[in-house]
Amino acid sequence: MSNLTLAQRVHSIEPFRVMEMVKAAGEMNRSGSDVISMSVGEPDFTAPERVQAAAIEAIRDGTTQYTDAVGLRPLREAIAAHYASAFGIDMDPRRIVVTAGASAGLLLACAALIGEGDEVLMPDPSYPCNRHFVTAFGGKAVLVASDAHRRYQLVADDVAQRWGARTKGVIVASPSNPTGTSLTGPQMQQMLAAVRARGGFAIVDEIYQGLSYDHAPHSALNYDSDVITVNSFSKYFNMTGWRLGWLVVPEALVPAFEKLAQNLFICPSTIAQHAALACFHPESIAIYEERRLEFQRRRDFLVPALRSIGFQIPVMPDGAFYVYADCSQVAHADAGNSSAFSMAVLREAAVAIVPGDDFGIAAPAQHVRFSYATKYSRLEQAMERLSSLLGSASAPQR
Repeated sequence: MSNLTLAQRVHSIEPFRVMEMVKAAGEMNRSGSDVISMSVGEPDFTAPERVQAAAIEAIRDGTTQYTDAVGLRPLREAIAAHYASAFGIDMDPRRIVVTAGASAGLLLACAALIGEGDEVLMPDPSYPCNRHFVTAFGGKAVLVASDAHRRYQLVADDVAQRWGARTKGVIVASPSNPTGTSLTGPQMQQMLAAVRARGGFAIVDEIYQGLSYDHAPHSALNYDSDVITVNSFSKYFNMTGWRLGWLVVPEALVPAFEKLAQNLFICPSTIAQHAALACFHPESIAIYEERRLEFQRRRDFLVPALRSIGFQIPVMPDGAFYVYADCSQVAHADAGNSSAFSMAVLREAAVAIVPGDDFGIAAPAQHVRFSYATKYSRLEQAMERLSSLLGSASAPQR
């Protein structure tokens, strides 16, 4: 047995429990069960053919060497042009830092901005890795319980009430994982103004930005040019395993981010960067928009179906591909314990969902997360199984 001692930060970071559900579902599938996955936040679509062809061409041409740490200049220019066309933002490509996925972007931002003992406000519930990134750099994530009235988001009043002597900034996601809800334009503007008034930083995770359904997508950069935004090719662009994302940072901070990127990552995947250039071709955008509408169709089926069998969803998710549902009133013995309930749903209905434990400390036992990043027909089957398990009077109609 090794006598090596792990760093304290390892013990401060909690396990990612969703992966335990994925592992259990995998074991059931290997044993012959037909498990419907509504757990992992990964699109069931893959990169369009034009994007795949661009990667193959890069390999054949041998353009696979290191790039600049901040990414290929043509890709940064293409991303900047995307901000102009999609959000009406005049973006200097020099502000864009291409990263090895949004996770690497968040790590760079935390490395640049968070010191030992610094506190960072974020909403509860929220994506667990965000608070763990803060912990990894010696900071402390301060979870601020939110609710449906605030769209499960951190708002200006929260900043005013919870900002303390050690608070350095905020991290929010819009749209959010696990709730699928976004900050409205006024909410975003007011929250960012509250942070700016206190001299803090704001990191806004926008990786689900392209997957907005009830309104045109907007960026935090529409309201504050000094905010740091994080985005990704994983969700809207369907390139999860390609590990490619980007940051938009104030121009004055680019040298610091570049220095950190050089030391920590060298550069993002060159092949993935060449492929990503094809994402912005009009033909690719048309495909992504068709897929976005399909995600919306799934949401519009799933939310009323879940409500019909006892789940409480007080606010309609307007983005991403998640539904964060209160399971405390459903007709099941484990309804008050989301971990036990999720495992029961897996074992008894062969449907994999995620308990609220991963996402914070605000009533996690009452909540489960459903991902609708799976085929519509499989969602129909899942709701039929849940209707049967929970004793609903009738299964949702097709």
